[in-house]
Amino acid sequence: MRILLRELLRAIGVRKILEAADGSEAMTTLRQHVVDIIITDLAMVPVDGVDFVRLLRNSRDSPNPMCPVIMLSGHTTERRIFEARDAGVNEFLSKPLTARGILSRIGQIIDHPRPFIRCEDYFGPDRRRRQDPNYQGLRRRSVDNPFEQVLD
Repeated sequence: MRILLRELLRAIGVRKILEAADGSEAMTTLRQHVVDIIITDLAMVPVDGVDFVRLLRNSRDSPNPMCPVIMLSGHTTERRIFEARDAGVNEFLSKPLTARGILSRIGQIIDHPRPFIRCEDYFGPDRRRRQDPNYQGLRRRSVDNPFEQVLD
């Protein structure tokens, strides 16, 4: 999968590509290099993609907790997607990979960045993608400015 991803990234013009076998190795790589976007697989051993993103976002010694993350997975159940979202991924891409899919997710990160939110049990990009001023449900925003708690 890493070979395929590397070749797709090269085909769309990405020049510098760093690779890691799992989340632990990725954290080591991030401490040694400046990275613009992380593309990680959900299924890695021993540190999987969700645990890696949690470490990236929440570890005191994380080298870049606000780095955008695209999660890849063949497991596209709602539970797995929500688990990745709740860990702090910016975008989720299901396999099989295509250049169009990768470009689309990178475009979302660049063209429509979401602000980062810090609350009691979450740090990462705002999980709410739509603003609905007429929403009256249980989890309605309690402040007029929904991004009052947002980090720059």
